Amino acid sequence: MLHFKSVTKQDGTKLRKYYQNCNYGLCEYSVGTKLMWRTSLHPTWTEVAGCLVVRNTHNGQVLFDYPVPGPEGDEDAALEAIENDCLERNVPLVISVVPECKAPHLLSRYPYCRVSNIRTWRDYVYYCQDLQLFAGRRYSGQRNHINKFRSKWPDAQFRQLTAADREVIQRFWADYEAEFPKGDNAKARDELNLAKKMLNMLDKPWFVAGGMFDGDRLIALSLAEKCGETLIIHIEKALYSYAGVYPTLVQAFAGAFGQGCQWINREDDAADRGLRTSKLQYGPAKLAPKYRFDPQNELLTYVDTIPELKTERLTLSALTEADIPAYNALVLDQDRNRWWGYDDVGGLGGPVEERSFFNVADRDFQARQAVNFAVRVDGKLIGEAVLYRFNCRGDAELGCRIDAAHAGQGYGTEAFAAVADWALYKVHLNRVVAKCFKENQASYKMLSSCMRKTGSDDTFFYFEKLV
Repeated sequence: MLHFKSVTKQDGTKLRKYYQNCNYGLCEYSVGTKLMWRTSLHPTWTEVAGCLVVRNTHNGQVLFDYPVPGPEGDEDAALEAIENDCLERNVPLVISVVPECKAPHLLSRYPYCRVSNIRTWRDYVYYCQDLQLFAGRRYSGQRNHINKFRSKWPDAQFRQLTAADREVIQRFWADYEAEFPKGDNAKARDELNLAKKMLNMLDKPWFVAGGMFDGDRLIALSLAEKCGETLIIHIEKALYSYAGVYPTLVQAFAGAFGQGCQWINREDDAADRGLRTSKLQYGPAKLAPKYRFDPQNELLTYVDTIPELKTERLTLSALTEADIPAYNALVLDQDRNRWWGYDDVGGLGGPVEERSFFNVADRDFQARQAVNFAVRVDGKLIGEAVLYRFNCRGDAELGCRIDAAHAGQGYGTEAFAAVADWALYKVHLNRVVAKCFKENQASYKMLSSCMRKTGSDDTFFYFEKLV
């Protein structure tokens, strides 16, 4: 299980180690976005296989960013760690704000997947040179606004802002709020308060900031962050009483800080009609998509109900309420289950009741997280075979246990082989895996007879069966 820590200002330097050369081009892959929106996205982070892994929690749902590799980073290893973490925590795997360049890799990684790409959250990305020059007919409107601004305030100057400008910036906020057009809009006011906090971080080397001055009065400001070939604009604010100051600021800021950048990202419009109109008027080169991947396991696609499987001696089928006494006895047989590898009682998270284990099996299937087969001889439950730990990449794990009275008769091997074949040829998995404790010679012999050994560690032998 991965161990995450909350994103704070103190983590900025470590995150920048990854973001400064990241060419995903989306605003989410920046320190500024993580800090500015941390109260709503609750970002946490860790380092895995030379990659930055960020986990967000929004509206109670866990969402992972696509891993950001360092110089020696292994994206596939980081993705596998994310997948295993979701399995261990029993939360759905969701990888969000995936850049377009990484979408094909995830499409090939996950055989079954819901993919969304919502217009509202696409970033407005411009050619840096376009905003520096405003050349050509399509930018005649911006040039006209700048000319009018310059004719009315000919002495206005743009310069870089630093931590030494704290008092000037505070006066700007007072002026801005005095003419703030969305004062009764709670969302806009929240965004304004977040912007104020960000401008208090000009002592951090991650950000660049600049402002337009009318004499000593700051009338517009912007704060940005360079990530790879993209200059990501986190904040743009201007006094509305200075007509034409916005395009003037955009051009001056791009000229001052766009060196070495091919793109300027002015972030999304958050479904705000005014912002959308304004951002489109600047002629974006693209509306950069942010794909959301919700990988699905094969049970959701192919299994509506637990089927009945028949072998030479056995019937495998869904647990029923009539099985509860025999099933409880199987699950609570500690002598047999010391090799099971899972604490059924501890996994309940509460007291053991008559229906506890039956309910867990039913709940897991309803959520399509596992299939519990009752192994039957002449209709009587003598064990179970469980297909579980679907990793959404075509793999699942299979476990089997038989009660003591029927052990040693090959029933486990027979049940195991039947469920493995069903999983591979009816559920369309790529691979079924299994493991056994090194001390468990009976399971080792059984697995060796129907699967291929793939390795071992200090505790387990590992096996697989492929299509």
